[in-house]
Parts: sequence; structure tokens; C-alpha cells
Amino acid sequence: MSLFTNKTLLITGGTGSFGNAVLNRFLDTDIGEIRIFSRDEKKQDDMRHEFQAKLPQASNKIKFFLGDVRDLQSVKNAMHGVDYIFHAAALKQVPSCEFFPLEAVKTNVMGTDNVLTAAIDAGVKTVICLSTDKAAYPVNAMGTSKAMMEKVIVAKSRTVAPEKTKICCTRYGNVMCSRGSVIPLWIDQIKAGNPITITEPSMTRFIMSLEEAVDLVLFAFAHGVSGDILVQKAPACTIEVLAQAVTGLFSPGHEIRVIGIRHGEKMYETLLTNEECAGAVDLGDFYRVPCDKRDLNYDKYFREGNLQRSKLTEFNSNNTQLLNPEQVQQKLLELEYIREELENWKMNR
Repeated sequence: MSLFTNKTLLITGGTGSFGNAVLNRFLDTDIGEIRIFSRDEKKQDDMRHEFQAKLPQASNKIKFFLGDVRDLQSVKNAMHGVDYIFHAAALKQVPSCEFFPLEAVKTNVMGTDNVLTAAIDAGVKTVICLSTDKAAYPVNAMGTSKAMMEKVIVAKSRTVAPEKTKICCTRYGNVMCSRGSVIPLWIDQIKAGNPITITEPSMTRFIMSLEEAVDLVLFAFAHGVSGDILVQKAPACTIEVLAQAVTGLFSPGHEIRVIGIRHGEKMYETLLTNEECAGAVDLGDFYRVPCDKRDLNYDKYFREGNLQRSKLTEFNSNNTQLLNPEQVQQKLLELEYIREELENWKMNR
């Protein structure tokens, strides 16, 4: 944690699942201060009490700031003395963004621009922004807003010297058991004695843990170059396999009911597009998509051209490693949330 010694970290949308994971990882280290920026005072109060009970010796390092990324001034009010930012604030529910696309634009696009503007003005050293696989080949409003968010991030990185403010973006797939995700819903359905509902059995999705999401952000923080999009290679599974894994742990043979695809959903997700492959770099466990540094002087491009192209190919949830139910169960059992829910389920049966 030497990079964070006595430093101040701001997490936008910090009361969400990612913010909680970062606090669990960082709070009891030599970091100086962690600022939680969000618009929900109830979630902030809940988080304050949770960490006062969980880590009383370090909870005084958490500072809470009420505000909204849509409001530039409220973002600026939280920036004084900040060294680093993890920008996680977002509208991320696909169906709700389909019905209210301009709300997704206000938070995911304009909100990100506000965070970056305030960070650059305040001289923040590094900003890592969180994106999603739905930004690659987007077909829904949430993905489209996140794709535009990525464009804002890359464009903004061109306007500021990287030694002043480094700006990077991370893109990852479904995070298991994060707030609003499907696994907690299925567990609630099982507890209530109802069938668990799945959209389309053959649909594939990347799966990763919150810890792996934090790892990706830390990798971008340590190794990313300003303007980069960093992608973590992740396994995937079908929705049917995921459902079988969850029911196998909690209630073998539990009824699974197919309800059909929701508004704006894709059959599979992409983390690295064919177009990005032209300049992408394979870093082993990660892909790096560097910022295209060419300017608008296209006369030079037409004179000289650019024949360089990487030999990488599209990375999606159909061509990655597909896990079987037993392998998914192993990943699920690594999660504290699943272990606690299983213990409570067995005690109350």
C-alpha cells in the first residue's frame, strides 16, 4: 500500500458495492483518508455505523461528503486535498436506463465530465474511472451512456499533461453479488419458496468478484498510462449454469423458471472489441487499450498512413473460458456474502 501511504482517496458513488470493497481492502492500512462521495445520506449513515463497528481503530479515516456528480460545484467541494479518485458513481440498471435514457446521460456522461473537470482543476494526481462490458458494442441506453463516458475519459486525457493528472478507465463484466445483481435476487426467491427466474438460459455473462474488480482498478492505478482502457480477462458462464450453481448450493432441484430477455439485454457481452484489437496490448491477465494519440490533422494520416495492427481478436463472453456449475460454485464460495447467506439458510431451515 506504499503508493497510498498518507494519501487521500475519493470514491464517487462510494456507498455502493465497489466502495464497500475498497474500504474493506484499504481502511486498515496506512492510507491517510478515504472520502465517500454520494447523494444518499441513509446509505452513508449505514456505512458509517457499519465500519465504526467493524474497524473502530480505523473508521476515523472515513469522511463522508453529500453531493451528486451531476452538480459540478458539489464535486468541487469534495476535491480539496484529494490525491487519487476512484470514480464509481453510475446509473447501471439496464431496464431503468432504457426507460430514462437522459438520466443515464446526466449521471454517466455529464457526471463523469464533472468529476474529471474538478479533478484536473484541483490537481488530483490519478483518476481511475469504472466502466462496463456493456460499453463495448452497446445496444442499450446504459451501455451507450457508458460508451460515451469512455469517450469523454479518453478525450479528457488528451487535454491535460499526464504528469499533472493521469486519467484511466477500467472495463469489466458482471460482478457477482454486487448491489442490484441477480444472485441476491435468486437467494431471496429461494428463501421465499418461489421459483428462481432467469431471462434466457443460453445467454452468457462474464463473472468476477468484487475483489477482482478492485484488483483491476489497482492494476490500472499502478500500470495504466493516461488515456488507457484496462480490461481484466475473466471467465464466463451461461445464465442457466449460474442458476444451477446457486440452486445447487442453497436448494438442489429448486425450480428454475424462464421469463424471457428484459429490455435492452444482449445474448453475450464483449470486453474487447475487434476494432480495439487494432492497437490493444495483451498484458497476460489484462488487456490494455491505449489512447489513440493522433490529432485531427488527417492530411498527415493520408500522406503517411498507419499499417500497424495487433493480431488480437475480440474477447467476449462466448469465446472466453466457460465455467460449469461446479466451477461457478467454487467461485461463489469464495465470496463472504455467499458463505454468510448459506450459513443463515442452514440455521433457519
